[in-house]
Amino acid sequence: MSVGRFLGGILALVRELENGRYLLLQRAASKDVGAGSWECVTGRVDQGESFEAALYREVKEEIGVRPQIEFIIGTTHFYRGEASPETDLLGVAYACTIPTANSIQISGEHDAHHWLTIAEIVAFLPNEHWLPPIIDRAERMRAAWPETLRDYFMERPFELSEN
Repeated sequence: MSVGRFLGGILALVRELENGRYLLLQRAASKDVGAGSWECVTGRVDQGESFEAALYREVKEEIGVRPQIEFIIGTTHFYRGEASPETDLLGVAYACTIPTANSIQISGEHDAHHWLTIAEIVAFLPNEHWLPPIIDRAERMRAAWPETLRDYFMERPFELSEN
């Protein structure tokens, strides 16, 4: 494959604090890639924008709230559509929280949404869907991390240039 340019992307796994449920969004039928599929908040990093700034912007655009970032779940490499240098993305997955499900307003980027427990998500999504392993990883990280470390990350930006 020829050398192209990498695009940056974010994934915001949004969990409500009130009941511990996760937000699933159904991509609008009008979307060019993945129309009708279920996902969490995702988006691209704009030129000159940090990953963290992109996360806050995308969550605000897609569900109308500012989340609390808990931690970084991991990184990913994927293609937005067919594999080519123009669709090559590097992404950062974040675990985020909001106080309650009642505070969100879904944008036109999505046709539907559900707040579901992990068990409900596993039953709802197709067997090979990419989201359950990400949720499982976030849950394991959340359970294993000492509270002092979690508090440290929640009080500071993740962008190293801002610490």
